[in-house]
Amino acid sequence: MAFFLDEIDSCMWDYLRQTDKKIVLYGMGDGAEKIKSVLDDIGVQVADIMASDEFVRGHSFLGFRVKKLSEIEQLYGDSFLILVCFGSQLPEVMEHIYSIAEKHELYAPNVPVVGEGLFTLDYAREHRSELEKVYSMLADEQSRLVFENVIRYKLSGRLDYLKACESPREEMFDLLHIGGEEIYVDLGAYNGDTIVEFLNETGMNFKKIYAMEPDHKNYIKLKRRLYMIGSGMLEAYNAGAWDCETTMRFSLRAGRSSKVQEDDPQSLANPARYREVSMMSVDHMLRGEAATFIKYDVEGSEERAIEGARQTISAHRPKLSVALYHRNEDMFAIPLQIAAINRKYRFYLRHHPYIPDWDTNLYCI
Repeated sequence: MAFFLDEIDSCMWDYLRQTDKKIVLYGMGDGAEKIKSVLDDIGVQVADIMASDEFVRGHSFLGFRVKKLSEIEQLYGDSFLILVCFGSQLPEVMEHIYSIAEKHELYAPNVPVVGEGLFTLDYAREHRSELEKVYSMLADEQSRLVFENVIRYKLSGRLDYLKACESPREEMFDLLHIGGEEIYVDLGAYNGDTIVEFLNETGMNFKKIYAMEPDHKNYIKLKRRLYMIGSGMLEAYNAGAWDCETTMRFSLRAGRSSKVQEDDPQSLANPARYREVSMMSVDHMLRGEAATFIKYDVEGSEERAIEGARQTISAHRPKLSVALYHRNEDMFAIPLQIAAINRKYRFYLRHHPYIPDWDTNLYCI
């Protein structure tokens, strides 16, 4: 059977090994460190590091003096390419990146947020049967477009694939038919921002909200932000979503990036950067009670957290919103896992505006 993978014969990493152009990293922080590490591993040399003009203050990063784009242009003329090493959903930042891409060769390398390895063409071919099966399960044409374009993006690093399949984040609520009688479970609730979205969509009409957030600072912010909801209507837990009740080491990172550090020697070598966090399954939390809507955005622990809701998903078939961008295998492993638990779901895939593919989600109805 013909499949779009058959049309692809190379990926961005192969191209970077072969090009004579100077390679410039755009951005500072974890993303740049991770991408430079990958390039070092495959024998590709970085020529320079740039940042947006307002962030250039004559400082250095990874041994390079950080430069403005205008300096890079003066140094290398047309003989350079840019690798975007950070993520953003801010419209003005995204438009700035797209404007640079109109003038210069630019890619946004896909490296997994969690886990090892790269989504290469060999990897895609190795998992072709799973990818084909998920593609055949998708419920509408937009889902199939998103699936194909996100895979093409992962292999090429080209942002035009993502831009061509974007849809507004608000479409999630239409797809999921969110109403006023929901029992909402928010896993990875951060500071309550997605609960506020839910409250705005439902006009504060709902039956109950459950929330899990492993980072203590974010959990406190969540409780303060949602002070107006009575304790009988909101159950919030300073815990991570898992498939059993246990404790695990979490990285102490700002924002949404707290994640499980399984078998990570750094967590033992640098204990101040990590803390023990309670983990809980949805089935344990609900104790047989129903949920009508579960949101999963748990920084790479989605498969374990879904397994921890097996009884709930099987018995009550809640609507699901699942992040599909943390691990290489998420695009095929998670839909197949959910289908194996309950065969009655319809599967929709949407990519909401974000560079790179960090707001690609599976919606199960």
